[in-house]
Amino acid sequence: MRSERAQASVELLGALPVVLLVGLVVLQLLAVGYSAVLAGNAAEAAALALADGGQATAAARAAVPGWSRARMRVAVRGGRVEVRMRPPSALAALARELEVAAHAAVRTR
Repeated sequence: MRSERAQASVELLGALPVVLLVGLVVLQLLAVGYSAVLAGNAAEAAALALADGGQATAAARAAVPGWSRARMRVAVRGGRVEVRMRPPSALAALARELEVAAHAAVRTR
């Protein structure tokens, strides 16, 4: 009976790194998805501000939470707005590779 308990403990310790790795991958994918949603919302807000004659960059930055503003780049060319955002990540190199982009366009007068 005693050896079975020890075996279960060893198996748990062996499986723990795999479970943690899978959990981290899932959290990173959720962060990428959330960043894509934020980038899309920011691009839409910037395009609407541009159509109204306002500042597209300021509108894009106002449309996202404070933590994500530093990870965001906004480019405006004519009536087209492009927002690029890096998701939060423990590794900076990984965040660069997972950067998401969103576009929105309006007719300007």
